[in-house]
Amino acid sequence: MKPQRLNVYFRAMFDYKEILSVSLILFSVIDILGSIPIIVNLRQKVGHIQSEKATLAAGVLMILFLFAGKSILSLFGIGVEDFAIAGALIIFAIGAEMILGIELFKSDPDAKDSASIVPIAFPLIAGAGTLTTILTLKAEFAQINIAIGILLNLVLVYIVLKSTGWLERKIGKTGLDVLRRIFGIILLSIAVKIFKTNAFPIGVESGI
Repeated sequence: MKPQRLNVYFRAMFDYKEILSVSLILFSVIDILGSIPIIVNLRQKVGHIQSEKATLAAGVLMILFLFAGKSILSLFGIGVEDFAIAGALIIFAIGAEMILGIELFKSDPDAKDSASIVPIAFPLIAGAGTLTTILTLKAEFAQINIAIGILLNLVLVYIVLKSTGWLERKIGKTGLDVLRRIFGIILLSIAVKIFKTNAFPIGVESGI
């Protein structure tokens, strides 16, 4: 293929406006900045969060869903709504932990390694909302531009995960306790909304 044709080909593939739009949409859905108190709370429980592992796991899950999401779910006879409800239940459990001070995710030695995957990679980063958004974006944007938007968000996710120790010191124990409960309530609200939207779609559309 000639250089000029290659240039036209790549221009057709990479649309900077699409990349920006996708990046902003995913940034608002992932809401990694809003998850900082939750991540700090988990870090206090397990002692250490593997930022690389969490970012990689979330990235693999999002890219996998981009190219084969519906096919993977259909193999198990699972719909997007079922997947979203499962994610909502995990989010609800995390919110209950933060508000009530109870422990639903055991902090044993094995959990210290797995905490980077569940609940950080899923459902906090690559949650039901993020994954269903990715499936929805495919109807409007080119897959390559969505993939680039995902990668840009993963860079930000990694930076935030790496900075939790510094943020914890800056905010302080009292500030973290207040934020923990506030974001716990927010998480419960998000979980209820996701559950209601996917379990009773007709009622939600009619305003019930």
